[in-house]
Amino acid sequence: MHAPILAPSILAGDHANLASSAAIVAATGLEWLHLDIMDGHFVPNLSFGPQTVAALRGKSKLFFDTHLMLDEPHRYIEAFARAGAGLITIHIEPALDHAAALARIKALGCRRGIALNPGTPPEAVKPFLPHVELVLAMTVQPGFGGQAFRADVLPKIARLDAWRREAALDFRLEVDGGIDLKTAAACRAAGTDTFVAGTSFFNAPDRAAYAAAIANL
Repeated sequence: MHAPILAPSILAGDHANLASSAAIVAATGLEWLHLDIMDGHFVPNLSFGPQTVAALRGKSKLFFDTHLMLDEPHRYIEAFARAGAGLITIHIEPALDHAAALARIKALGCRRGIALNPGTPPEAVKPFLPHVELVLAMTVQPGFGGQAFRADVLPKIARLDAWRREAALDFRLEVDGGIDLKTAAACRAAGTDTFVAGTSFFNAPDRAAYAAAIANL
């Protein structure tokens, strides 16, 4: 298994000063920052676009784990790549040419990710597993922070991990939604190695200790 990575979600940070939230993450010694991009269509919420990502890129050296919760992610891949994304994840649910979109992400020099919602079977992403660097299993229905973790996703995570092992693939397996130290441990046992935490990280009384606990799972 890959060593655990914690990618705090800036969605739970201070939206009046996102750069300060990124600095808080960097100050703990972490290397990844999760950016939730929402369009108000694929999910019932809006966040921010490539201009904000570009502004953050100028203030932070963190690796930008960029999660496109968009109906038409293929239209914005280039914009987010040029804004400074290190990894771009698209969802399997929208109707589009996913293979072409993933190829475009790679051509632009970014790592590729494929995401699936809690109700989507893992078989939907299986054909793409050899062509991505990350698979994101949502552990809540995406759109809002602070939701309760869905334990019914754990068997799906275990299935994805089993396929990874059987095919000797090297993608990271990420979870996002309701992640805290308790649910992260359950996800780690199922095969997860990359953890998105928003509310629980930014509200932790000792963020460095929180990050260390994830690293020690």
